[in-house]
Amino acid sequence: MPSVLIVCLGNICRSPMGEAVLNNVAKERNIDLTVDSAGTAAYHVGEEPDERTVITCKKFGVSISHISRQVRRQDFYDFTYILASDNSNLNNLLRVRPDDSTAQVKLWGSYLDGAPIADPYYGGEGFENVYRQCVQLSNAFLDTLANAPSASL
Repeated sequence: MPSVLIVCLGNICRSPMGEAVLNNVAKERNIDLTVDSAGTAAYHVGEEPDERTVITCKKFGVSISHISRQVRRQDFYDFTYILASDNSNLNNLLRVRPDDSTAQVKLWGSYLDGAPIADPYYGGEGFENVYRQCVQLSNAFLDTLANAPSASL
């Protein structure tokens, strides 16, 4: 079964929302997938998602439960895909990725339009924009998985 780690900076806004949305979309599409999220920085380790993330997910009927953590070396072996929310986090992931990593490390937006997910932490209605983008990215990613040969999963 494919496994996905969604990554942002602090693991309280974009990546836990992405984890919740990808889990929800995969379930709706009857696709077995293991999903988790983490941050490249340790600013919020041990915290729950930002309350605006939780409110947004609940507004759209998406269950969310996560405790923030930082990306670990082992993640590069435990996950099939590590998907970064933006180019800064992608570059951080590529910098710390072990040479023998088995995970595909990519920008999540590369499955759709190449656009990063803007950090909504300091912005007003950014959380609903992030939610909509996560739905689109989840579907685009799952479309790619569905069309991939079994050996590449």
